[in-house]
Amino acid sequence: MDAILNSEIFILTLTFLAYFVAQSIQRKTKTIFLNPVLVAIILIIGFLLLFDIDFTAYHEGSRMIEFLLKPAIVALGVPLYQQLGKIKKQAIPIIISQLVGCIAGIVSVVLIAKALGAPKEIIFSLAPKSVTTPIAMEVSKTLGGIPPLTASVVILFGIVGSIFGYEIMKLTRIKSSISQGISMGTAAHVLGASKSMQISGNFGALSSIGLIVNGILTAILAPYIIDFLDIWMTF
Repeated sequence: MDAILNSEIFILTLTFLAYFVAQSIQRKTKTIFLNPVLVAIILIIGFLLLFDIDFTAYHEGSRMIEFLLKPAIVALGVPLYQQLGKIKKQAIPIIISQLVGCIAGIVSVVLIAKALGAPKEIIFSLAPKSVTTPIAMEVSKTLGGIPPLTASVVILFGIVGSIFGYEIMKLTRIKSSISQGISMGTAAHVLGASKSMQISGNFGALSSIGLIVNGILTAILAPYIIDFLDIWMTF
């Protein structure tokens, strides 16, 4: 029995089934809090605890999904290409907004973490919270953070952003599709882009811009921003 539960085929089936069930639950309930990723995580954790399956075994069995993560991100370039003409017309506002979003995202989380007394390893792990997991883990490693913690935080922020992002923009009366789409990709990376894709291909393309550009800017600027902040505050 243990051999079956720890086999790669079973773990892959479990993962896909958990996400399918989570999607079905959200479709039937139409409740934004029942985010498919969040529900799937809860279902999988519950199953692992119930049958005493070691996480290391689950991680080894799900390597194929991890391998497919990067090409899945690249696939977001398809709607981006489809909306290329519209994007070119807004190139300057998009680049400026992305630069501001990148800096604000890093600085805000660093200052808040520092104010709450977090040690420097935690602060460095939180800094790249708004970019997709592969980029965030590499940035965290470069800064001296804890990559596994960074991955967890990225997923958490993605879930929160995908649940509340559009609702917050409604409250703040942000009606521009460009602003909404790019903001979701910038703040909630892949999960924000996935949520946007459910609305329309246009929103998905705009979120892809936020995801891609913010990822590039964060990878380049995060070390310099951290160094700049270190001049004014002692980590």
